[in-house]
Amino acid sequence: MHATANKVAKITLLFWMMKICATTLGETAGDLVSMTLHLGYGTSTFLLLTLFLISLFLQLKSKAFHPALYWSVILTTSTAGTTLSDYMDRSLGLGYANGSMILAAGLLLVLTVWYFKEKTLSVSHIQNRRVEIFYWIAILFSNTLGTALGDYLADDSGLGFLGGALIIGSVIAVTALLYRLTKINHILLFWIAFVLTRPFGATFGDLLTKPIDHGGLGFGTIGSSAILATCLMLLVIYVSYRPEKVSE
Repeated sequence: MHATANKVAKITLLFWMMKICATTLGETAGDLVSMTLHLGYGTSTFLLLTLFLISLFLQLKSKAFHPALYWSVILTTSTAGTTLSDYMDRSLGLGYANGSMILAAGLLLVLTVWYFKEKTLSVSHIQNRRVEIFYWIAILFSNTLGTALGDYLADDSGLGFLGGALIIGSVIAVTALLYRLTKINHILLFWIAFVLTRPFGATFGDLLTKPIDHGGLGFGTIGSSAILATCLMLLVIYVSYRPEKVSE
């Protein structure tokens, strides 16, 4: 298959900072569209999936790594994943636990087919169209799964927003230590961390937006989204001027 230049970000500490920022913004922006603007989960999911497909089309058409474009696709998978998860869990009545299991099964299926076709799940070099499509489908599933899992931890488990964020943050820290100190497969650890950073972003997003009397910080969806969008924009500008540090 015809290869192109590598089109994904290098996996560094900055990558994970931007991933958490983007997925947290996806949580607050998704809630902004579906709840604050009263569009509902079904309409919001349709609109945000359309934005995802547009951004994905532009990403697939590009010939090289472009930080702004790459992180736009990450962001649209996160916003669409937020409303899609809410639609499954609330509108369809599946609940957070059942929704999480269905999405986990979907992610596992995508990764299995990807490995069967390519004999690897490496995310360091995405250099052909088929692998890139697998990559983005897996990310969409993982971000949607993260929303359902984060909501389950924050609501159904009784841990609350802060408790859920602390639990997921602790597991992410353990995963990082395993990456540094053990010989456990790094690709496996990447996908574990990638999935877990989404529920961390989801619970952290809820912590920012929810009222103080509901265990949040009370910034609301508009205020939280504005803060997170500014942070992500500044980080994208930063990495755009240092591409050798974040892409290969």
